[in-house]
Amino acid sequence: MERHNFVNIQKLGREEILYLIDMAKEFEAHPNRELLKGRVIATLFYEPSTRTRLSFETAANRLGAKVIGFTDAKVSSVSKGETLKDTILMVGNYADAIVMRHYIEGAAQYASEVAPVPIINAGDGAHQHPSQCLLDLYTISQTQGTLENLNIYLVGDLKYGRTVHSLLMAMRHFNPTFHFIAPQELAMPEEYKLYCKENGIRYTEHEDFTPELIADADILYMTRVQKERFSDLMEYERVKNVYILHNNMLTLAKPNMKILHPLPRVNEIAYDVDDSPHAYYIQQARNGLFAREAIYCYSLGITLDKVRADKTIL
Repeated sequence: MERHNFVNIQKLGREEILYLIDMAKEFEAHPNRELLKGRVIATLFYEPSTRTRLSFETAANRLGAKVIGFTDAKVSSVSKGETLKDTILMVGNYADAIVMRHYIEGAAQYASEVAPVPIINAGDGAHQHPSQCLLDLYTISQTQGTLENLNIYLVGDLKYGRTVHSLLMAMRHFNPTFHFIAPQELAMPEEYKLYCKENGIRYTEHEDFTPELIADADILYMTRVQKERFSDLMEYERVKNVYILHNNMLTLAKPNMKILHPLPRVNEIAYDVDDSPHAYYIQQARNGLFAREAIYCYSLGITLDKVRADKTIL
């Protein structure tokens, strides 16, 4: 199996997505292996991160790889004026794959065009977050038993939310119906609504957020309003508390409906929801480990058959 960049979820076909989900399932059963023993993974985080960075680093460690990199570009030669191209070329001398989070949209795609090793996109601006998308797909499949014909409600920051943009594109293979719940200031951008129309994805838009509206949801995907994406802080203050999910809003929910959130949350999910059987965002974050182990193997040419045949389970 050849090596792959993992930059844009849109480039993955239906069979590739299901293949990666099957691989993540193998890693959930046995996360500790030595499939990457002797390999070096570089993690370059130009933006702050907790779950994404730690799960990528944990995934590398659990597969036997060594990890190098930085968590703040200010402590690297970027602070001296080094370009992204030169950073990628230099780090490519030392690592077998590069995991990169960057604040500029398209930075990961550019890096993949110049890098001598596979690039894994850990989020680029408000554009894409493909590894989060894979763990979301794995979680949806895990909880619903399928990815087909689901009602998925996306709530909150749909303008800047790279996780919802990625999920929207990946689900095109599985006949979803989306409900976009957002204030006008944070509505799903026109380019993604056009994408839905071009790919036959059903969607409706709402500004209300009520128990009756979400009663038909299979997945309720909450997002935080991202203060760091706003140039106008007054606009942020106007919309930051528009949608807050409380436990008493779940009285009409389907028995198997699950609440997801890419995290961190601020106050869009009240703490009284945490004990609900519908809450699944902590387990969702845990699935990031297994999804990112699968991404490493996919990027470095390690097949599902090899994972299944692996005898180095620790």
